[in-house]
Amino acid sequence: MSSHVEDQIQARIAAAKQRRELRRLQRAELDENRQHGLTARHLSKMARWQEDET
Repeated sequence: MSSHVEDQIQARIAAAKQRRELRRLQRAELDENRQHGLTARHLSKMARWQEDET
């Protein structure tokens, strides 16, 4: 039988794991958006170079 204190500790550990997973997913989403933005800026820059050359 687990004690009340052990139950609280397990709940805190579970909450911390959930927060960590949420932060990981948010970082992954931000990284994906950042990569998309970098690609778009690069393509835009290349298009401007092409316009300048012609």
